[in-house]
Amino acid sequence: MGSQRDDGGVTPDAYSRSVGLPRFAVVDLETSGLRPGRDRVLQIGVVTVEADGTVLDEWSTLVRLRWPWSRVGPTHIHGLTRRSLRGATPAGDAFAELAQRLEGAVFTAHNAAFDAAFVERWSRHHGSPIELPTRLCTLELSRRLDPDRLLTHGLADVCARYDVALVSHHDALADAAATAAILPHLLAAHGVSDPTDLDELYLRRRPRSGRNRRRWFRRR
Repeated sequence: MGSQRDDGGVTPDAYSRSVGLPRFAVVDLETSGLRPGRDRVLQIGVVTVEADGTVLDEWSTLVRLRWPWSRVGPTHIHGLTRRSLRGATPAGDAFAELAQRLEGAVFTAHNAAFDAAFVERWSRHHGSPIELPTRLCTLELSRRLDPDRLLTHGLADVCARYDVALVSHHDALADAAATAAILPHLLAAHGVSDPTDLDELYLRRRPRSGRNRRRWFRRR
């Protein structure tokens, strides 16, 4: 099935729909801060792909603030302002649409714990609860390939290693697209060729106690 690298790993172009791997809904959020209990989702980007990186769908939306004076956080990073969010999609509609787009696909993100926590918290708050007990994290996949922690694993760093363009970093759709592009490389590096190979790579929801909260929600 497919081609092999000289080192024995499966190359990204070896994947095909016949493998039976699931679709992946690659999500990125821009938020007003790092705490899902307090901070808000400002932008959502989703790129749905096959395991070989074939893009099936893309969607992005800005999310309207609850109040015109609500905090937007680090504008110098995400570039979003109160004015730019003034006519955005109401949060309830945005999360209802997100729920539909995640259906039947594996929730995937770079630092999936962070994005999943915001999605679960605010989708529930706005009446379209999304439960994500299982997630695939490209940050964690990259770290597992570097057990001695000799490399850095931020999105920009991983993109550079796999020669993936990262344009408009911290735009949610751009970051989701870049994450989707590195995903086939990471799956190949882990030798994923069957749905069962994913089982040990998934993150499972776990308690977020005070002791590990900072590490759990570290953004990049």
